[in-house]
Amino acid sequence: MKRKNFLLILCIGLSTIIYSQSKKDNEILNDLIWGASNNTVEIPEKWKNESAVFLLKSIDYTYNRPHNSIEYTRIIHEKIKLLDQAAVSDYSEFKYKKNNSYRSYGTSIVKSKFTLGVKIIKPDGTEIIVDSEKVIEEDDQNKLAIPNLEKGDIIDYYFHTNVIMGENDLYHYEPVEDIVNEIYPIMDYQFVLNTEKDFFILFNTFNGAPKLKEEDLNLKKNRDRVRKYSFNMKDVDKKESQRWFYPFVELPSYKFQVNFARTGKYEKRAYAFIPKEADSIKSIIKKEDIFEFYTDKFRPYGDLGFVSQFLKGKTFASDEEKVKAVYYFIRHKFFTNYIEAYVFSEAKIMNAFNYYGYNPILFNKEEEFVRYFAAFLKNEKIDYEILIGSNRYNGDISKLLLESNAEFVLKVKTENPIYIESFNHYSTVNIISSQLEGINAYALKVTDQKHIDDIETTQLPKSNYKENNTSDVIDLTISDDFSTINVLKKSKNLGQNKLDEQGERLMFYDYVYQDYEKYGSLSVLDYVKKKKDKDRYEKELDALILNLKEKQKESFKKLSANEFSLELEDYDFKIVNNGRFGKGDAFEMDESFKINKDLIKKAGPNYILQIGKMIGGQIALEEKEKIRENSVFMSYPRSFSDAITLKIPEGYSVEGIESLNFDVVNETGGFTSKATLEGNLLKIKTMKFYANNFEPKENWSKMISFLDVAYQFSQGKILLKKN
Repeated sequence: MKRKNFLLILCIGLSTIIYSQSKKDNEILNDLIWGASNNTVEIPEKWKNESAVFLLKSIDYTYNRPHNSIEYTRIIHEKIKLLDQAAVSDYSEFKYKKNNSYRSYGTSIVKSKFTLGVKIIKPDGTEIIVDSEKVIEEDDQNKLAIPNLEKGDIIDYYFHTNVIMGENDLYHYEPVEDIVNEIYPIMDYQFVLNTEKDFFILFNTFNGAPKLKEEDLNLKKNRDRVRKYSFNMKDVDKKESQRWFYPFVELPSYKFQVNFARTGKYEKRAYAFIPKEADSIKSIIKKEDIFEFYTDKFRPYGDLGFVSQFLKGKTFASDEEKVKAVYYFIRHKFFTNYIEAYVFSEAKIMNAFNYYGYNPILFNKEEEFVRYFAAFLKNEKIDYEILIGSNRYNGDISKLLLESNAEFVLKVKTENPIYIESFNHYSTVNIISSQLEGINAYALKVTDQKHIDDIETTQLPKSNYKENNTSDVIDLTISDDFSTINVLKKSKNLGQNKLDEQGERLMFYDYVYQDYEKYGSLSVLDYVKKKKDKDRYEKELDALILNLKEKQKESFKKLSANEFSLELEDYDFKIVNNGRFGKGDAFEMDESFKINKDLIKKAGPNYILQIGKMIGGQIALEEKEKIRENSVFMSYPRSFSDAITLKIPEGYSVEGIESLNFDVVNETGGFTSKATLEGNLLKIKTMKFYANNFEPKENWSKMISFLDVAYQFSQGKILLKKN
């Protein structure tokens, strides 16, 4: 189905031997699912002008234990009335993963099966069952065409997923998080959860979704304690995607996780948030639960031999400087030190890990990093706290339900507190994830650098728009024949803006060899003793890097072309500084390119230059976007500064610069621009900023005021008039 591009993947992610679904099995499922479906076909008058309306959206999860196995079944059943041609087109095709399988998984046998059922109900009541076996196989997915679909039709379909695992004493199913609303209205939304004995449930609904209720099954004998829970919603309005919006914070939603533990001893080994009894549902994770759960998980632990060797003979002006230095060292020692080896292996040049003689992967989870760094802090007698929060798009920490939603930050209590997270190749001390900035969190209080003995609520720091800045200096020179404009651009990025750019642009060779030199590490080729082998590997690596650099250059060119919405020629770039060693260490890059006739147009003896485009694309709000019902959630406060210099061609003067001057600033942000003429140089300075990472919907009109003028500037033109 084009609208959702249903690529359904089993929670355990296994791909194995495909086997066929029998026709009889399909018929049984058809009777089971369609036989119980309601027959409503009329929609409310208020939704007559919608593109489509869900008559029914039903989701049914079942976790049970046949014999010694455990079984998982999910049925998504949707019944939708198509009211215009756009909806007909959206539902003219279903796509889904090929994931029927049978295989051995550890000590268990895993059998998984997926079934799709589709039927069309015509306005006169005629039902046409689509043959779901007539699929077209493409790579790793199946594609099913839905023929003869027309306006007014009802398409009634289900996705049935079943997974049976062999003997398991302890198993954590993947957590489920879902929004009730769809892009079309829903007349009837039904949710059902079925479980049996030894399945432990975390479940809660949010933002107006009904609470889960247990149904009375009236079973005389219920040795396995079969349980059925459900909630239902009627007349759910549609919710179209919109800019700067967090659905799980404001829309009706639910989250749950099911854990299986066969006996009491396995319950104790579950290492997960679970209720004390299997026949109860845990819906809230309290501060006390967090304390109890994480107290033992964060005991300092790790072999500090490499750190001690690094620190030997070094002196630092403060503990703060020592902590930063060690963080960047272990980022290299246990991560960037092995990236080149991964490159060798992925490119099939050689198995580079053979030269290291031990498993290079030290931190598979964030908790492992926290424990290791805590061990270093304990060894150095530096106080710290462990902060536990959740990404802003999940809602406040008080609504935390799933362990997978927990995030960790170390607060090192130096004179100027240091905040650090587990590392990646460009992570920086005191720049935490933007999704954690300013959130409420739980602080695990640590005494003697090892004992967690208390917990309290705290707040993580938040950056400001000046810290998260991108500054561009752009020089424009028009060719003598006015056919091209030569552009030199110097960019400097700080804060969260820097992290975005680094994540999108840095390749391994942009930092790995710098790290080798800084820390005296050996490259992979340094381990190779045979000259013949070394020469061959080096040649292959050089060829690989050359190819990657070409692709990197093409990628950068596309990024800049998209930024300016222009075609670029003769593109080149240079990373001046990768910005990986400190909050104030900027990511800097130089670019040069030519723009042909897209930017300048001849007008008689004169030329019109669309100079406003040089600040990059700006948001063009549609009228429907200017009416907002929800709060504004942005990633982080940020700012963008541009200094543009245009050399006016000899024999020409410039007109229209007054139209490039704007000044709109309020508490939500602003856009200012100033154009001046200094001799034969037109100089333009602009500044756009978003003051906060959140605005209540009442402030949306204030944001519109500066967003609109920024877009107006980007459309600005000047006239180069022939003297």
